[in-house]
Parts: sequence; structure tokens; C-alpha cells
Amino acid sequence: MKKISIVLTFILIASVLSGFEEEDKTLVLKLGDKKLRDKTIDVLAGKIYSAREGKVVPFYKMIMEMKDSVFIYVGETHNSLPMHDIQTEIIQALYEQDRNLSVGLEMFPITSQEALNKWNAGILSQDEFIQESQWYVNWNFNFGFYKEIFKFAKDRKIPLYALNAPRELITKVRMQGWDALSDEEKEIIPEPDLTHEEHKTLIRTIFESAELPHQMKGKGLEMAFAGLYRAQSAWDEVMALNAVLAQLRENKKVVVLAGSGHLLYNLGINMRAYGRTRKPFRTVICVEIPEGECSVKVARTLADYVWGIPEEKRPAFPSVGLRLKKFEGLDNLVIESQPINGVALNAGFEKGDIILSVDGMSFFDVNELRIYLAQFKWDGEVKFQILRDARQVEILLKFASPEQEKERD
Repeated sequence: MKKISIVLTFILIASVLSGFEEEDKTLVLKLGDKKLRDKTIDVLAGKIYSAREGKVVPFYKMIMEMKDSVFIYVGETHNSLPMHDIQTEIIQALYEQDRNLSVGLEMFPITSQEALNKWNAGILSQDEFIQESQWYVNWNFNFGFYKEIFKFAKDRKIPLYALNAPRELITKVRMQGWDALSDEEKEIIPEPDLTHEEHKTLIRTIFESAELPHQMKGKGLEMAFAGLYRAQSAWDEVMALNAVLAQLRENKKVVVLAGSGHLLYNLGINMRAYGRTRKPFRTVICVEIPEGECSVKVARTLADYVWGIPEEKRPAFPSVGLRLKKFEGLDNLVIESQPINGVALNAGFEKGDIILSVDGMSFFDVNELRIYLAQFKWDGEVKFQILRDARQVEILLKFASPEQEKERD
């Protein structure tokens, strides 16, 4: 059975969690309300469930029940277009219900707020926004997944708020701990609570279910988890704080869009924001129903609403999977680490490769190269000229899914 795809802070050091054959333990954990933690529901594709009530509810009823909630959390798998379509649908319905609405975004650090303000004001075109916001530096996923959300917000002038911290600060917490932050950095990331046992159980279950890189196994396993948990908690804490500040700024209902791993069992951003405000909230989580399966069993404490969707055979937009880096004194971009996912996984790239050209063109900016690569759909091809060990190497990057590669073999 395919596992629910959950993106964690783990992406900083490993990969997106997805694609496992055994039953997904993260969906049936005994966490949350003691009266419900032993109860489950069977989720069918195309159905919305009030998990708390254990029954199917129509979309309009779910929206109606959200009327008195100050925060609405809608989880996502970042490369699932159907989940983003659901987020758009929920935002549209909530806006029709009450135009006093704003949207909080995991994909942006607070340093990008000005670009969001300009988009909101209609000052920037889509291309200008992607450039100015450094979309492909801040986020690793094709803008096409989020296009309709941003368009609707711009057309209706719905305020958009950056919720995240700069990535380097989260990395610092992961590697050294919160105490290693400067006083100025601690103003951005409040000290995370690391003592919540249920949350730790959830994150450990996700962590242990993942296909871990070799360097994270063996003796380094506990150390890796400790760092991951610090980072995950810090990430949840800072996004909760910024969601609360966004709500206070204009006294609007806030729809928070974030990876499902930050919301499951109401133990992440949602729990930490509630701890700060005690204001009511609702959480929506989408669960993929694998092809050939009738339903998926989930815990009734997983979220307030669980939305079953059919499993996608492949994402709408391919993921490249190249991590790029700039070095002082070198104009060319460098492959930061061995690809661990995306179409670049087995293409022949190696850590330290210097990119000389892509399709005969030179790129000296990470965002610019990623903008170029983002235009390619499935079955496209890109030719890289690489400098490796004083040798020029040509790599033909094919935008093919693993299934296509197997068929070609």
C-alpha cells in the first residue's frame, strides 16, 4: 500500500517520504483524543470524512462547520496537484463564506514577505514574482502546482503571509541546537518545545518508515533523529508563531497551507498555534487511495477532516532533484550533493560537478537555472556540460518517470 507522502524537515538532509508497499503506520497511530484513538475509519476516494464523527460529510457542510474557526489548516504533499486543487477549492469556499480571509504559506521564509505584498497588490506578473520571490531557491517544487492558489489570492486581494524561517537557521538548529542561534536569530525562531511525547512518537514513526541514506544508518541513527526532531519542532514553532501574528495583524481568518507532516493528529503547527491563542481551528488532511485498493484505514484522530483522493500515477510536473550551490569566487553553479530523488537520481550527476552549460546556455544563478528546468514536462530532455576532475562530461537529463525508465530497459 502506498504511504501518504509527507514532507518534513527531513528534506533538508534526505528526501520526500513516499512510495512504500507496506501499510502506512503513520495513518493509524494511537495518538490524540483518548476517546477516539482506538477508533478508525475506512476512507474512500472522492469522499470527505468528519474523522471526529466517523462519517462522510458533504463539502458544503465541512465549510459551514469551519465558519467559527480562526485557523484552517490544509495539508499537502507538495508535488500533488490534486491536493493543491483541494486547497484552492477550500480557499474559494471560505472566501465566499467570509471575505475576511488571509493565507499563510509554508513555502516562503519571512524574508520574502515584500514579494508577496507586491504580488497581492498586482504589481508583479507571474514571471516577475517567481524572480523576485526567489521561488526556486526557497522552494523545490514547480510553481505550476500552486499557480491557481496564487492567482485566486491575487484576483481577490487575499493577503498572503510568509510563515517560514530562512532555511539556514533551521539547519543551524538541526546541527547545533536552538541555543546556538544568535539573539537576533532567536527573535525569528522561538525556542521549540521538545518534550511533547505524542509529537515525538509521530515524527519518529515517519522517520523510521523512510528509506534513509546510508550515512544516517547505524550509529548515526539516533543522532540524526535528534537533529531532525529539533529542526521539525523549530519549523512547526516558527510557522505557528507567524500564523498567529498574521491573524493578529488584520484580525482575519487564516488558511495555513503546509506539508501534512506539520499537521497530522493536530500535533504540529496547529497544536503550537492553539497553545499561543486558544482560538478554534480545523485541520484537513488528504489521503491517497492506491490504485486497486477500495479504501485506506486511518485513525479518527488523524485530522478533523480526511479527504480521500485517487493515487496519481505520477506528479503533474516532474521534479528535477538537483541541489545547486554557489561558491565565492566561482561564477558557475555546482552540484551540492548526489541526487537522491527526481529525474536526476540516476542521470550520472556527482557531488562537486561544476555546471558549464545547459542546452548550450550559461547559468550563474540558482533561481534562473531552476526556472529554465521548470518549463520541461515529462519526456523532455536537457543537455548538461559538466566539469568533473578536470574533464568535461556531457549528461543528458531525461524527464522520465521511473516506470518509463524500466520500460526502456
